[in-house]
Amino acid sequence: MLLSLTNAPRDYAWGSKTLLAALEGRVPAELPEAEVWFGDHAGDPADLPDGRTLDAVTGGELPFLLKLLAAEDPLSIQVHPTKAQAVEGFAREAELAADAPGRNYRDDNHKPELIVPLSERFEALCGLRELAASRRLLAELRSSTEESAGLSRLSALLDGEDDPLRAALQWALAEATPAEVADVINAVHGGVAAEFALTLVAIREIAARNPGDPGVIVALLMNFVVLRRGEAVFLRAGLLHAYVSGLGVEIMAASDNVLRGGLTPKHIDVAELLTIVDTTPGDVEIIRPDPGLTVQRFPVPVDDFALSRVVLSGEDVVIDVQAPAMVLATSGDVRIIGADALALPVPVGTAVFADAAESTLVLSGVGEVFVAEPGSH
Repeated sequence: MLLSLTNAPRDYAWGSKTLLAALEGRVPAELPEAEVWFGDHAGDPADLPDGRTLDAVTGGELPFLLKLLAAEDPLSIQVHPTKAQAVEGFAREAELAADAPGRNYRDDNHKPELIVPLSERFEALCGLRELAASRRLLAELRSSTEESAGLSRLSALLDGEDDPLRAALQWALAEATPAEVADVINAVHGGVAAEFALTLVAIREIAARNPGDPGVIVALLMNFVVLRRGEAVFLRAGLLHAYVSGLGVEIMAASDNVLRGGLTPKHIDVAELLTIVDTTPGDVEIIRPDPGLTVQRFPVPVDDFALSRVVLSGEDVVIDVQAPAMVLATSGDVRIIGADALALPVPVGTAVFADAAESTLVLSGVGEVFVAEPGSH
């Protein structure tokens, strides 16, 4: 059985009035449009043509959540727990109301995720920068600006020997005074660091949009990454990250567990964040597509989901899928044929759900689709 899926965009403040509208060929929205969820997560299950939602078909057991994501402003810096941490944390907070502002764990699942840009440029902060590089950045800022207590303190912490990045996060989010935070932000705006010129441009823009936020210091310690259309990055449990701008397809384990680390007015539990975050520094691998492939599968080290990008040029493409699966159209004029041999249109910005009766799908037309299914790692 094939079922058409739609959903209303979620109007988070960091969303865009134009990105999703342009993708779907409609006029700009009046409110920011941030995410469209295609899944059965209780927070916003996808809509079916008969007025039901997808969870009525799946029982809420879909292992992944597929999204369109449009960011005009930076999202909060965040990290997600491992499965074991989620189970323990959810049990520990069992007495809290589901919508309690101080709640950290909304469910007992982990939330690894993969993002694939649809825009020509997608900016993100992904993981903590190599320590030696961050020390060079701080040294250049100190040499090109007036010495200040905040900048000196951050530099001293990075020079420490006992998990200096964890110490820096603790200080930035829980101990630094507003004046010390302002010291670092002023250095970002006024300093020069030739090796990190592009990063500083991005951090200045983030700081301008989040005045006085200690998360700017956290962002300063992270890798600034620019992804091109069709590239991808996998974000594992424990990895600090924040999407900065752009349009993309995102897939994740079906969870809503988020520990925040700045750039947000929402609840930040610094102690819990520091038990979850992995402060191992280093670059995050960018998965680059093979332009010669009709079907590009993005490798991920989890069983919750798998994602493939299919480029259609007029000839039918036959793909075997592991149910339950979804096909999301992101450009062109696309149709999908299942076991009943009927062609079901997939308008851009909508998806089709394939249940256990569908093991082979025929994709036809011209355009681009993404196929989501459970993983087989």
